Amino acid sequence: MPQTADIAAHTADATGSDTARTALVVLAHHRADSLSAHIAERAVARLTAAGYAIDLLDLHRENFDPRMTEADQPDWGDREKQYSPVVESHMRRVLAADVVVVVFPVYWQSVPAILKGWIDSVWNYGFAYGRSKPRLAGKRILWLGLAGATADDAILPGMQQLLDAQLNDSIATYCGFSESRVGLLPDAEESPQTLDDEGNLVIGDAISGAARVAHYAAFDARAEGFVDEFLAATLVNA
Repeated sequence: MPQTADIAAHTADATGSDTARTALVVLAHHRADSLSAHIAERAVARLTAAGYAIDLLDLHRENFDPRMTEADQPDWGDREKQYSPVVESHMRRVLAADVVVVVFPVYWQSVPAILKGWIDSVWNYGFAYGRSKPRLAGKRILWLGLAGATADDAILPGMQQLLDAQLNDSIATYCGFSESRVGLLPDAEESPQTLDDEGNLVIGDAISGAARVAHYAAFDARAEGFVDEFLAATLVNA
């Protein structure tokens, strides 16, 4: 696997100039001090080191309203419809990005409401789909989902399958992305959560001290590994 410095060098060579490509990093968490926000920062650092200019979209900090409005309701008879100014501005940000990285906590084996609303309103008819050649054709996307389930939880394979089907197949591929990957990151909670044989939630003891440091260092490494593999695939595809 190429190291970050190697990726940056190859990025410049592939483009033929020092002009940075753009990465749109989307964060869908309501707390600035969350693990999701931290992982978004780690992703930004890896992408920056690889030569990407960063557009960081923090949906909560930018007060994105996930509720569908009449102004942003698709008009099946007019794929050239002008949507609301807010949605049009988000469309331009997606269009300007070479790659998109989305960071979110996994809720009910899916994405949070604010992220789903962003997709509903921004990835809209005439823009993300509804054309023989989608405007987003050729772009690549990485979804980083943080899950409270432990790595040995029996729910993990099904969760991965559901997220792959929802995000890769039903959304990204449908909208013309050339590649979409889901990086599922279990063990996000410092107090492990499991279900007993009767279906009751069991919360274990919180990890602390050196064990906690090691746990989250490994968590960071897994997240960064997903980003590095994603960038390495960009070089191969180029």
